[in-house]
Amino acid sequence: MAEAEPDRRALLSDLCSEFLNFSAKDTASRWLAEANLQVEIYRHLAENVPRILCLGPSGCSSKEEQREEQREELACQLLLLAPLEWLLLGEDPAAGLPQLQENNQPSPLCGHVFKVGEPTYSCRDCAADPTCVLCMQCFLGSVHKDHRYRMTTSGGGGFCDCGDTEAWKKGPYCQKHTPTTNKDSEEDPAALLPADMVVRSYNIFSIILKYAVDMLTWTQEDQLPAGLEPPEKGDNYYCMLFNDEVHTYEQVIYTLQKAVNCSQKEAVSFATTVDRDGRKSVRYGDFQFCEQAKTVIVRNTSRQSKPLRVEVMHSSVVAHQCFALKALSWLGQIIQYSDGLRRILCQVGLEEGPEGVNSSLVDRLMLNDSKMWKGARNIYHQLLMNSLLMDFKYKKVFAIQFAKNYRRLQTDFMEDDHERVVSVTSLSVQLFTVPTMARMLMVKENLMTTIIRTFVDHLRHRDLQGRFQFDRYTAQQAFKFGRVQSLIGDLKYVLISRPSEWSVELREKFLEGLDAFLELLKCMQGMDPVVRQVGQHIEMEPEWEAAFTLQMKLTHIISMIQEWCSTDERVLIEAYRKCLSAVSQCHSGLPDGEQPISLSLAGHCVDTFMYQVSQDKVSIHLPVCRLLAGLHVLLSRTDVAARLPEQLPLGELSPPLLIELPLRCLVLCAQVLAGMWRRNGFSLINQIYYYHNVKCRVEMFDKDVIMLQAGASMMDPNHFLMIVLNRFELFHIFRFADCRKRYRPTNKDLVQQNNTLIEEMLHLIITVIGERYVAGVGQVEPFDEVRREIIHQLSIRPMAHSELVKALPENGNKETGLERVIDSVASFKKPGVTGRGLYELRPEWNKHFNLYFYHYSRADQSKAEETQRKLRRQSGEDPALAPPVPPSLCPLFASLVNLLQCDVLLAVEGAVLQWAMEPRGGGWTESMLQRVLHLVGMALLEEQQQLENSNGEDDITFLYTAKITRPGDAPSTSGSVLALLESLQNAPHLEVHKDMITWILKMVANIKTIRERSSSASAVTISPGHGPEETIRDKDKAERKRKAEMARLRREKIMAQMSEMQKHFINENKELFQQSLEELEASTSADAEHSPSSSEPSSVSWVCVGPTRVARGAERRQLVTCILCQEEQEVKCHGRAMVLAAFVQRSTVLSKKRCRALPNAERHDPLFIHPDLSMGIHTTSCGHIMHATCWQR
Repeated sequence: MAEAEPDRRALLSDLCSEFLNFSAKDTASRWLAEANLQVEIYRHLAENVPRILCLGPSGCSSKEEQREEQREELACQLLLLAPLEWLLLGEDPAAGLPQLQENNQPSPLCGHVFKVGEPTYSCRDCAADPTCVLCMQCFLGSVHKDHRYRMTTSGGGGFCDCGDTEAWKKGPYCQKHTPTTNKDSEEDPAALLPADMVVRSYNIFSIILKYAVDMLTWTQEDQLPAGLEPPEKGDNYYCMLFNDEVHTYEQVIYTLQKAVNCSQKEAVSFATTVDRDGRKSVRYGDFQFCEQAKTVIVRNTSRQSKPLRVEVMHSSVVAHQCFALKALSWLGQIIQYSDGLRRILCQVGLEEGPEGVNSSLVDRLMLNDSKMWKGARNIYHQLLMNSLLMDFKYKKVFAIQFAKNYRRLQTDFMEDDHERVVSVTSLSVQLFTVPTMARMLMVKENLMTTIIRTFVDHLRHRDLQGRFQFDRYTAQQAFKFGRVQSLIGDLKYVLISRPSEWSVELREKFLEGLDAFLELLKCMQGMDPVVRQVGQHIEMEPEWEAAFTLQMKLTHIISMIQEWCSTDERVLIEAYRKCLSAVSQCHSGLPDGEQPISLSLAGHCVDTFMYQVSQDKVSIHLPVCRLLAGLHVLLSRTDVAARLPEQLPLGELSPPLLIELPLRCLVLCAQVLAGMWRRNGFSLINQIYYYHNVKCRVEMFDKDVIMLQAGASMMDPNHFLMIVLNRFELFHIFRFADCRKRYRPTNKDLVQQNNTLIEEMLHLIITVIGERYVAGVGQVEPFDEVRREIIHQLSIRPMAHSELVKALPENGNKETGLERVIDSVASFKKPGVTGRGLYELRPEWNKHFNLYFYHYSRADQSKAEETQRKLRRQSGEDPALAPPVPPSLCPLFASLVNLLQCDVLLAVEGAVLQWAMEPRGGGWTESMLQRVLHLVGMALLEEQQQLENSNGEDDITFLYTAKITRPGDAPSTSGSVLALLESLQNAPHLEVHKDMITWILKMVANIKTIRERSSSASAVTISPGHGPEETIRDKDKAERKRKAEMARLRREKIMAQMSEMQKHFINENKELFQQSLEELEASTSADAEHSPSSSEPSSVSWVCVGPTRVARGAERRQLVTCILCQEEQEVKCHGRAMVLAAFVQRSTVLSKKRCRALPNAERHDPLFIHPDLSMGIHTTSCGHIMHATCWQR
């Protein structure tokens, strides 16, 4: 070390004397006269670079070291860079560079590269996506400073998007970068430069960039490329320590103290420089001296992990690598003076070399990125941003090369241990977030598919079914999983801006990418399955965080794919087909080995298979089913299902299979709440928490509810509810004919579990029927959904703005939609001296409160109920927390309301009400009763809405009040649901529910009044001016109608019992009845299609003369009685169709030629008879008249 000091001073003194004799102008002139410019420049660099840089440690103080660095910088500028500038400009750089800048027509792009920790600004109103940011100067000079904006700190590596018209919806330019002329984007800026300068700059850029790339990718430690060998090669080496992200500061400091015998302060300085720049020489001397330090460092750091990377490098190699970085920085500075020079440098960097594919200088830099140290990466990344990313023409070319090498770059990044911010893969945000470029790459390079398949390839740990398995990850695999998540971010950049126009190629590539994405989701479908632990508590908590991390990362991707599908009908239809096929593949092995069973309840029967959540495997991860649910809603929201039903594979849907997996997941949540999974530990509790959490629920819990709604809308409501009862393992409680007698086991814990499960099942039914604030399920807009979320959050208590933002889900642009609706539903209460401002719900919105809002936790529900009751008592309103009036359902989901009036739900409601008659039975809970009352209220509101919106009584299909007045099904002797409610109204043990029961009875009375009013109005319309005789006739008619209704109810019970017996017999003889059932359905549908229209005029008998003549303007009324329902019906032109049962057969009674056969049976028209009367038609009827609808049933 002491011997190196005199040599260093001698070299520096020699350099100082050379400064006086050196002329950059003469050197540039000599180079220009030479035939081979590269050889001359290389010879100059070979002589001077080792003499200027890396002369060894000075052994001086920090101030002296700074002076030495300044001398090195000055020497590099005067001896190495100044001749290049003279050669490039052909004149003194002090005059040439300002002149070059003055003649330049700069691009409107700002291009300011952010440093770590620098503030950035993004406009929430105008930015195309959250990655579009401005530097402080551009932001303060733009229109966005008066908009809603988001301020963050940069992680380094990005640049300002001011001037990029694709990054901003409006206001793309600040005052500084507003273009003054209409510059043609296709114009070549190099054409504005002198021709000789273009030639010189091309040659210089080619030589210097090739020199820099060669040195930064050089792997030999004591040799140099041809032409750069120093005149004298001494025995001077560096022990170079490289940075990694594995070893800690303490480990490095301790190792350096032992290896190079330095103080702790010096070791800390070494470690800090290594972490900042990526490498640092820790010893200088001969080869043996440096190799000794390397051996100690490797030995001390290889005990617990891979050793620190240490290389013994010749001083001349280190010197040329240091100058290569200075040369790249110089190139970045030079091109700032002229866009023409920038274009030339881009051309040089991307020009393909003699080796062919991936042989350009930029390709070599990218593909060797993981082998470089941190400082080298940062400098060449900055050069790429200042050159290629600022020139739109070559930005496209670079993007294509980046996409071509994407898989290899990501593989190198996985093997690397440096952070993503210093990896070339981080440039994806600059390329993929440009909408036109992202779609160009998707079409030309199939980028979407490439990203997804690269992601899947790096997650190779699977179980026997091919699903991702994270529970046995090693530390290395866990590290790799953390790095591979960056690919999801790249996919998000590609999809963040949905297209407004589709080309054929874009459709094809997007659907191909969707296929790859479905393969990814199929690897997630059913992962991390759990089985209920019985007896002994689970010994070790299973891994669950990785699966949910993956789910949260993909949440916005799934939503964006659905948004893309919503913009094009053909894409949506094809995506629906593909997703349905994927769901079918996931379900293909589902019932295998399961025991088929038949369920019967309330006169209805359904076939399913044996499965119990409490005994079999169940998984909370069902992304394929949930994507299908999202696409199903889009079919409704975009009206594709109504306009193009023939193009949709709706016939392939199996509703019981669609609801199966989501229903299992919801039953699992209910059983966890009931305490049945306590022995499975906290991992399952955490999974259930995140399943409902605002970060995951949009693509998990919410989509499961939508899938149940879709399945229920396509099924018989009784069948749906029976399957729900079976999966909740509650069917045994309600299966008997007299289902109002509670099945009471002796185990109190089991009774409590069953009570909780019944509560959760009723809550689920409320959710499936009542949650309509999703565009496509209900006739609402997206802001209605946000407004409803805010209403229910503020119903708990007044909240601050930050609390509301956290309670609302964010979209891909990190927006919640809060600001759009908050002022309409809430008033802001300013903070006092201490505290914070709060939003309070406006009183007029309290009527929209739903006690069973599906995003409430039990704690939130309890707080909201208490708050609402208190407010209603203070305002003197009805304290009953009745369900709010729901929005109308979309046509695809319209049949959901039939769940409210189906026989199975009525039987369940009646059972709970019957149990509630016993004050201290213990077999029911108040929460259970409260949910039943809520369901009854929902049904009454639905019927009231239909009555108010209908044109006539014939349009009303919802007859809930009529059904709750019926007594229980035979052989039960219990009263009707309405009678039970009337009995419970004054029960002393149900005082807390009296308000709700009273509200229900009032609603029943109101509905009866509306029905009577509508029937009387229709009577007035038919025969105005009726007299006393007609009044008596109307009373007789009402009495007959009442008797007919009672007879109909009795007949329905008998027919239900007969139907149950028939179904039981058919189930036992399925093979015999299968063919006949199919023929019966075919004939029924054919008859229904060819039945005559009720609008056709019927024959009317008129008597014009005589005592029985018909008065003018009057019509003879003909009353008939339906043989099936015993209802009287007046035969009218526009009334309900009446039919006769008839038997039609061939007849030869009047035939003159009975032996004649039909010439062509297929073309024979039976309505035209041949003159020989060879054959005719004979029709017979029993004469019993019935409604066409009754006959069809």
